Amino acid sequence: MRVSAAKRLLLVHAHPDDETINNGVTMAKYAALGAQVTLVTCTRGEEGEVLVEKLANLASSKDDKLGEHREIELKNAMDELGISDFRFLGAPSKKWRDSGMMGTPQNERKDVFWQSDLDEAANELVKIILEIKPQVLITYDEFGGYGHPDHIKANQVAMRAAQISGSQGWEIEKIYWNTTPKSVIQMGIDKMKEIGSDFFGAESADDLPFAKPDELVSTVVNAPEYVPAKLAAMKAHATQISVDGPFFALSNNLGLSVWGDEYYTLVKGEKAAPFDANGRELDIFAGINL
Repeated sequence: MRVSAAKRLLLVHAHPDDETINNGVTMAKYAALGAQVTLVTCTRGEEGEVLVEKLANLASSKDDKLGEHREIELKNAMDELGISDFRFLGAPSKKWRDSGMMGTPQNERKDVFWQSDLDEAANELVKIILEIKPQVLITYDEFGGYGHPDHIKANQVAMRAAQISGSQGWEIEKIYWNTTPKSVIQMGIDKMKEIGSDFFGAESADDLPFAKPDELVSTVVNAPEYVPAKLAAMKAHATQISVDGPFFALSNNLGLSVWGDEYYTLVKGEKAAPFDANGRELDIFAGINL
């Protein structure tokens, strides 16, 4: 793909559906504004649960066809968000498998992403960085948000690739890690309690590993107009996200605004105006010379 836009954003995720949950409105907003948005997914999510009963045979414990199906779900989700450039890391020559959770037999397989050589995987991403020349990179924090080995490895690969590409002629100016502030999570938990439901069984935001202190949030992308696209993309990931589950319950009971803000921690580069009332950056491309 030729570098065809002034603004270029690269997102690195572990499995199909992670991108939509974390960055759906961000991706849709910047794509609609004419930015070149590239998604790199590191595995096909072969070890995910299957929430659609009629597709239960796809599970890794049965026919082991879930990865192929999730490729289709990803394409459908990207169609909803308006993203045309989405790729799997190492494709077509290399293919890393979903690692499952720490301590499981799946995690010990030699072909899983967690067991991959860091520099080998990072250099596959470097090829893409040097091709598309992104000014902005989005990935997970060093804990992978909630500790999944593929999320942790995606962070390691993305950060290593940014370092290598910088020595090979392309310096990524701003790097963001996904974050979700505790105050937002607590608001959701409280609202769900009011209607007699729960959010992943949590009593408090402190019970959820992906809920981070509010002071870690440096940047927020506010794009409520793209929430319908995000929800449609979430529905496209039908094997992973139940329309009766906590994500959509939250939407139904807090309104679409709950998904209209996506939060980030800037770990490379400098914050730049415009800012919101809390001093949070409002544009991930702010301060970049285009």
